[in-house]
Amino acid sequence: MTAEDRKLKVRALLDSVRAEGRTVLTAPEGKVIAEAYGIAVPGEELARDAEEAVACAARFGGPVVLKIVSPDIPHKSDAGGVVVGVEGATRVRAAFRRIVDNARAYAPQARVHGVQVQELLPRGQEVIVGAVTDPAFGKVVAFGLGGVLVEVLKDVTFRLAPVDADEALSMLGSIRSARVLDGVRGQPAVDRRAVAWQICRVSELVADFREIAEVDLNPVIATADGAMAADVRVILAESTPPVRRSYTREEILTSMRRLMRPSSVAVIGASGEPGKIGNSVMRNLVDGGFPGEIHPVNPRADDILGRKAYRSVTEVPGEVDVAVFAIPARSVAAALEEVGRKKIPNAVLIPSGFAETGEHALQAEIVAIAERHGVRLLGPNIYGYYSTWQDLCATFCTPYDVKGGVALTSQSGGIGMAVLGFARSTGTGVSAIVGLGNKADVDEDDLLTWFCEDPHTECVAMHLEDLKDGRAFVEAARATVPKKPVVVLKAGRTAAGARAAGSHTGALAGDDAVYDDVLKQAGVIRAPGLKEMLEYARALPVLPTPRGDNVVVITGAGGSGVLLSDAVTDNGLSLMEIPPDLDAAFRAFIPPFGAAGNPVDITGGEPPSTYEATIRLGLEDPRIHALVLGYWHTIVTPPMVFAELTARVVEEFRARGVEKPVVASLAGDVEVEEAARYLFERGVVAYPYTTETPVAVLGAKYRWARAAGLLGGGS
Repeated sequence: MTAEDRKLKVRALLDSVRAEGRTVLTAPEGKVIAEAYGIAVPGEELARDAEEAVACAARFGGPVVLKIVSPDIPHKSDAGGVVVGVEGATRVRAAFRRIVDNARAYAPQARVHGVQVQELLPRGQEVIVGAVTDPAFGKVVAFGLGGVLVEVLKDVTFRLAPVDADEALSMLGSIRSARVLDGVRGQPAVDRRAVAWQICRVSELVADFREIAEVDLNPVIATADGAMAADVRVILAESTPPVRRSYTREEILTSMRRLMRPSSVAVIGASGEPGKIGNSVMRNLVDGGFPGEIHPVNPRADDILGRKAYRSVTEVPGEVDVAVFAIPARSVAAALEEVGRKKIPNAVLIPSGFAETGEHALQAEIVAIAERHGVRLLGPNIYGYYSTWQDLCATFCTPYDVKGGVALTSQSGGIGMAVLGFARSTGTGVSAIVGLGNKADVDEDDLLTWFCEDPHTECVAMHLEDLKDGRAFVEAARATVPKKPVVVLKAGRTAAGARAAGSHTGALAGDDAVYDDVLKQAGVIRAPGLKEMLEYARALPVLPTPRGDNVVVITGAGGSGVLLSDAVTDNGLSLMEIPPDLDAAFRAFIPPFGAAGNPVDITGGEPPSTYEATIRLGLEDPRIHALVLGYWHTIVTPPMVFAELTARVVEEFRARGVEKPVVASLAGDVEVEEAARYLFERGVVAYPYTTETPVAVLGAKYRWARAAGLLGGGS
């Protein structure tokens, strides 16, 4: 069957189901789709009465499975509508009647088309293959352990559909119980390629037909000889969501360039009165040193902060790149019309009072106006944005002047304030800080597309509560990750779990599982919390890219060595197995009661020279790819002595072209805080009072290096 014939056959079937007002396909209809798409299913026939069931079973010549066929009973087992392993005319006849009686009792109004008589499949590993329509990412395909406990175990992984054979095979290794597929307790390993084929076929099916909401092959019986779907469930969507307006990469870059590198900014609602947002925005643009034109717009003023004020933005001379709105929500639409007529490409909407307060119609109105005039909207309901390399502070917060390589975005204003405060307290150099608010238009994929190309940005960190277009974000992330790390803090990890689902796959797709797997698929580093996101963003540009997997821990205290080793394992890193010659080299520098191996325990009473010698050895040996240092505060080696010698040695090796990531955990009295700051400023990522954070940051660097193809091994 050609691809076109296959689509025509399925299209005719789906149209007939729709014509009957149904969204759930029956098992025989599922079999038609499965066969059209090359999904292996057992032999089966529909019996409309008991005698027909007996005849069907006789043709299969062995034990059979009987299942109720009703468009109104999607979960057959719940209705007592499945009997397994029936053989012989008397038993088949009795099973048929029992199934129908159970169905009538379970759902008296249900339409019963008959009973499906199916060949009994051989024993094997039960897995689930399915697909679901995710609100953010669209069609995603799923794989996991199957059977009756599938929703209890929830050992499942997701990928964007369609997937190719390699991606499908990777899914088999991504579940927690992957080793089960290799055979346990004498069972043979399953045919992984046969299972991957089923995944590919399901993913192609849902990619071809947008109206298919969910697909379940559960269980798929996987054996050493193949994989066969014992049950096929297909559910159609009640309605097909509208296609979101999209922009080409070049269109996004053109508008973002004028937003992030403007030559001229108009402030609509500018004010000379302290305490008003329009005054704060104006003062921040002026005090922040923005070198371009600043045009206040206020019909009741002639001059604001020494600059000529205009009654309307249409009266501003020349081209304007950005209009910043500091006026009430009810006045935005009229002013936005004027921005459109002036052909200003970007509007930054600070005001609240739109969809976040239930004013969806008001937000829809401004979106329509913007689309009509080709204006991109940032916001509404935001604190504004910083573009530090342009000395641009278009916010009602205070200017931030520490230029650097970190771009930070937040969907929440409160989180934005935390981002700003963290940057100030740690002296983090930033390229941009951007509020997204309601994301009426501009969202994470637009900004990520820009940051990918921005030479000032080395790392992107984004707080988000949802994605309007998950696929566009994944596309932007895949383009960015090979060049620079992308860190995401996704809020609301449990909110999706409550949604109703018509299939096992749909139920499993809650609780943030899809976000977790798809972001990983895109190479994004997911941070577990706000603090971690900010620390990753701050540290990743500082750490060199590792060249291999071998991590060595050097510690002055056995206890911290154990904790650091645990953290290495917890973060998916590899403690190097120290070869005999390297072990002997380390032992030459440590006392007899110390310990080589890994971690290398130099003990707490050692002088600075022991720290220096072992760190030098760790940097010199090409078999070691990263160092984790555990410092313990002693009189013999005070904190700043440790910090200075470590920074000096690391800098010496970097000058010789030897760059390895080095992270440090400093335990001790308050002096370790100054020592940690000193190290961080000199390229050694160091933290006081914690063994977890430095290793977590190192783990994030490794995850990015793998996703970017800079390090061998899996993610």
